[in-house]
Amino acid sequence: MSFLKRPNDFLFRVLLVVASLSLATLCLLVIYSVVMRYVFNDAPDFVEPIALLLVILIAMFGAALKVREGGHIGLDSLVKKLPEKGQVIAKGIQHLCLIAFAVAIFIGCFEMAETTMGDRIPIIGVPEGVRYCIPIFASVCIALFSIEHLLELFACNPKVHTLELSATEQK
Repeated sequence: MSFLKRPNDFLFRVLLVVASLSLATLCLLVIYSVVMRYVFNDAPDFVEPIALLLVILIAMFGAALKVREGGHIGLDSLVKKLPEKGQVIAKGIQHLCLIAFAVAIFIGCFEMAETTMGDRIPIIGVPEGVRYCIPIFASVCIALFSIEHLLELFACNPKVHTLELSATEQK
């Protein structure tokens, strides 16, 4: 069992609850905005910036959740045609690419958060850097979930470590 399993289980549940509550809140905000605009002819200003933050949160947390579940986009038709060792290597490369992607998101969003934290989002007054803090947190989760998958992948497939040995054994 991976040492990351329990902390990642907790993190997964937190992300799931926050993303679900954010989606419900977004739906209620949009309904409220539509009713106020078309029934009462009084469109609220605060809905759009809050909705944007919620959409960013839902998308980024949803991406992290899918990485944990293994439900992200993949080329299964190609990978399934590979031999077992090739499938393991392809899955390993996939998770290494996800980690690299998460690091790129982290670095880029960290720089943006630093430079925009002093600015305020109009109408709601929240620091602009908050928009970039959401992907920072999600990128850490993506990296942790991918590391867990890598550890599990190589723990379940010890033969991957000895690719050269198996090639010489066949001769």
